[in-house]
Amino acid sequence: MKRLLLLCLLLALPAEAQTLRIAFKAAVDAADPHLTFTPNRNVQLHVWETLVTQDATLRPLPGLAESWRALDPLTWEFRLREGVAFSDGTPLTAADAAFSIRRAQQAQGPRTYAASVRHITAVEVPDERTLIVRTGQPTPLQPDLLAAIAILSARAAVDASDADFNGGRAAIGTGPYRWIRWTPAQDVVLERNPAFRGPAEPWQRVVFRFVPNDSARVAALLAGDVDAVDYVPAGLYARVRENAETRLVTGDSIFTHYLYLDAMSARIGNATGADGQPLPENPLRDPRVRHALSHAINRAGLAERVMEGSATAAGQVAAPGFIGHDPGIPVPRFDPALARRLLAEAGYPQGFGLTLHCTLDRFAGDARTCQAIGQMFSAIGIRTQVEALPMPVYLRRSATLGGDGAPELSAHLSMFGSSTGIASEGLTALVRTPNLAQAQGTWNRTRYSNAAMDAALARVDAIFDPAQREQAMREAVRLAVEQPALLPVFHVKASWGLRRPLSLTPRGDAYTMATEIRPAP
Repeated sequence: MKRLLLLCLLLALPAEAQTLRIAFKAAVDAADPHLTFTPNRNVQLHVWETLVTQDATLRPLPGLAESWRALDPLTWEFRLREGVAFSDGTPLTAADAAFSIRRAQQAQGPRTYAASVRHITAVEVPDERTLIVRTGQPTPLQPDLLAAIAILSARAAVDASDADFNGGRAAIGTGPYRWIRWTPAQDVVLERNPAFRGPAEPWQRVVFRFVPNDSARVAALLAGDVDAVDYVPAGLYARVRENAETRLVTGDSIFTHYLYLDAMSARIGNATGADGQPLPENPLRDPRVRHALSHAINRAGLAERVMEGSATAAGQVAAPGFIGHDPGIPVPRFDPALARRLLAEAGYPQGFGLTLHCTLDRFAGDARTCQAIGQMFSAIGIRTQVEALPMPVYLRRSATLGGDGAPELSAHLSMFGSSTGIASEGLTALVRTPNLAQAQGTWNRTRYSNAAMDAALARVDAIFDPAQREQAMREAVRLAVEQPALLPVFHVKASWGLRRPLSLTPRGDAYTMATEIRPAP
């Protein structure tokens, strides 16, 4: 009945209405689905599918694999669906899945999904529908982790260059849409995949237009120039709600805004004395200084006023409702007097100078939050200079090391969300000791290293029982808070604006999926 209703709605749509126009805040910067960046993945999931998919709260569901099971602690078996074809008409086989996992393992650079396949030592293909995944150590979360790995056509993607993906020659997937065109800094165009096994999508064409300016993006929605927009800033909620032609949808998000601190380098150029010269020692190495910075931040005020209600104060890596969140961990209290005492105990009664870097176009309110936190730090004696950067510049500079090996950015703010929504995976990416071979610490821009943290996460990795694993995960989360390894500031809410009568299912990963936007019956 549901399929028949969708078909009736589809037939009732005029040809021009079968184009869905979506305005994105951030621009896609690559087509290769084995390179990470949230806007890229959002679009790519329309074209490429995964063995294991996720529901709106990121719980695992069958995707291209109809089932999976652990044959022993080091071996997983996945059974692929029958009747699945790529958009060029060739059938999906287990060999394509094996190729895709190996390719993801070999991807180069700081933005890969290597962490999701870090424990896989071999993939085998007993027959066209069976994939065997072997791991070097027990990996209970391996099915969840494979939700990050897009399954490519081995024939189309072998030896493919970036240009082959960007231009569409290698952009061959099994999803409901085909990759048609990507115009950098402008848009991506997809079209309905006639080879898709499921019901036809109501949209013949989907256009993802990049509109970084929040006011311009919402104005385009209100004017009817686009059908949906992401990241509606809280200051424009009312305009979307009160317009008779539009509606606002909000939901919880996996994304957390963090303050990253270089607690490892012996000396940093971004911390200066009264004379403006770099301090002889890095003050951020002292946990008392890091705790002082934490208590200087008015998280509730930032969430409610600076973010205008579009965030909730955070004290840990995962928001309530996601795997690994510990309800017993409070949000650090805002206590400037305590912060000043901690600075004095650490040997900085007069504070010091600090440069704070952040993004200016990652989400609505990021630059304002940065300025507000800078003022909060200055209020406890840490004279703070703020430098807000465009996202591409931030990504480059946050991954840059100086001649002495110290990160270029010593204190910086940005948003991160694990694609699984699982707290231990967020910690593995952000604060686990960097280990290229094991794909650990892939986003550890501060080079944080703590043997106790590594051991706690290793324990999580080895537990198959879900309840026991979550308990161990919470212990790792608590350790990250007590150190502190990095400072969570707030959890960012996801928000969308839609033209009526469209409806949308909100997702925890904040993706805007054409497959979840429907004409209301």
